[in-house]
Amino acid sequence: MPKIDAATVAEHSAARRAALLEAAVQLLHERPDAVPPLGEVGRRAGLSRSSVYHYFASSEDLLTAVVAETFPRWQRRFDSAYAGLTDPADVVRTYARENLAMVADGEHALARALTTVVPGDEIAARSAHFHATLVAPLTRAVADLGDPTPELTSELINGVILAGARRLEAGDALATVLPAVERMLGPYLARL
Repeated sequence: MPKIDAATVAEHSAARRAALLEAAVQLLHERPDAVPPLGEVGRRAGLSRSSVYHYFASSEDLLTAVVAETFPRWQRRFDSAYAGLTDPADVVRTYARENLAMVADGEHALARALTTVVPGDEIAARSAHFHATLVAPLTRAVADLGDPTPELTSELINGVILAGARRLEAGDALATVLPAVERMLGPYLARL
């Protein structure tokens, strides 16, 4: 009987699956334009290649699982950041801060890697749904502030955040970029 590393077989399997997903994410960060080979994912997780197939039938299955785990995790991050906020201006600031923090944490690079290596329709559909869910609180907050064109203004705010994200990816520090974005948003938020 194989030795397990947890109190139950289910916990053991869950831990190994999580280790494989984390290994795949690490490899995607290192080589964002390449599908992580299952053998390499297994080695990184401390498992044999044949063990990987107990959890994922193919690289595509593994990547689909990475997407299925990653987008909800990102959504929980935003939901947690919004918890308890009542001022719509704080929601706008938090939206900007969390987006830039995700870029600084390397999560945006992971999103780009996934769009590069995951088959088109799967990632496109999940990405579109995630983006719509992510932007909804921003658009509601902008509307609650009394902006006459909340969808347009939300897109413009995203444009400022995207410019900040590019600066982060070019090597600027979050401690430099975030205050600059907040200075851009400040006059808008103060006017409404």
